[in-house]
Parts: sequence; C-alpha cells; structure tokens
Amino acid sequence: MGVRVFFSRMVRDGYFYGIALFLVAGVLRIFTGSWIWSIVPVLLALFFLWFFRDPERAIPQGEGLVVSPADGKVTETARITTPDGESLRLSIFLNVFNVHVNRSPITGALRDVVYRKGQYLNAMNPASAEKNEQNKAVIEADAGYSVAFTQIAGLLARRIVFRPKVGDRLERGQRVGLIKFGSRVDVLLPGNAELHVKKGDHVKGGSSILATIPTVPTADELEELFAEPVA
Repeated sequence: MGVRVFFSRMVRDGYFYGIALFLVAGVLRIFTGSWIWSIVPVLLALFFLWFFRDPERAIPQGEGLVVSPADGKVTETARITTPDGESLRLSIFLNVFNVHVNRSPITGALRDVVYRKGQYLNAMNPASAEKNEQNKAVIEADAGYSVAFTQIAGLLARRIVFRPKVGDRLERGQRVGLIKFGSRVDVLLPGNAELHVKKGDHVKGGSSILATIPTVPTADELEELFAEPVA
C-alpha cells in the first residue's frame, strides 16, 4: 500500500469511511487513554482509503477496441445464443483487493439501463449471473454494433452504483460507477468480436483491451470502393 495511494484520486465513499473511522479512533484514545484500542479502527480506515482508490488509466486508442469495464480476473469466455444472435460473453471476477471503479468499454450512446434486485450469491457461482442483484447497461457504438456489460453484486457486495442516464454519450474508459466489495462484471460482445484475452488473464478497467470489433463498411463506403474511376 504505497503512500501515493492516499493522495491520488479516490471515490468519495473512501473519505466518508476513512474519516469516520479515524474519528472513532480518536474518541477511543480520549476515553481509554491508550492508542491500543484505536489500532483496529485506524487499520480499517486505511483499508477503506485504499479500497476506494480510483487511479488514472491510459485509455487505448483505436477503431473497434473494447476495453475492460473492470479490474479483475477473466473467469469465463463463452459463445452464447441471444435473441439478437450469437454473442461472446466474458466474465470478470473482482476480489476485495481489486479497484472497484467501473468504466465504459466503448465509445457510444447509452441505449438501455436495467437494474434488477436479487440475491447475494458468491460471484464465482454461475447462478449469480441470473439470481444476484445486477445492473445491465447497453452501449451502441457509432459503427452500429452494441456492447453490454452487467455489474453483478457478489457475496460481500451490497451496493451497485451506476451514474449515467439513458441517452448519455459515453467515452471509452469513462468512469461510470462501481460495485462495493467483491463482485463480478459480465461483458456481452457481438459474435464477430476478436478476443484479446483468455480465461485466467488479469485485466485492468479502462486500459486492458478485451476485444476488437471488425468494422463493417457502410453501403456508401462499399459503393465508393468499387466505383469505376472516371476517365
């Protein structure tokens, strides 16, 4: 836990928890006359300040890139069938030591946000994707494809935060919310996405490239491409 962590960007919840616990430590010192009773709240305060860290990230630039919406470990990459056709699903597990700030995977318009209450099963349990509290966001890129990601509460997580509203324009790597304490994020990609990660890889939100979406030429671009040169 480096010293610079406490002077870097932080989610405001970290200040609330940290200051409250430092105050508790001070009160215990006053009433007991000893710092021994203050050790636990001080350690907890330091942990919360560290847990809610929000470091800056270098956002990759390039057409069709999809970055990770969360820090963590890739626990699944699978092809699934959806009402819109074949898709690729990636699951990212966040433990309590990961940064829990979530970011937009692509640049585009936020087309849909669906929040659903649910249980708090272990995020590693496959059933958590269906039964746990979650928030799904669908972003439509300018190129016409859509990428969805779902914040899923875990065993310890008790609050999902998602700030943008439907209709907002999001930039790749933009901060959009967080999940407090241990959780999971699922990413749903178009079936033609070219993956850059595999199961077991560790990723960082906003900076790790999950996949590339091939660009499909528009009708005008195709017409221009195959147009005969003027004599």
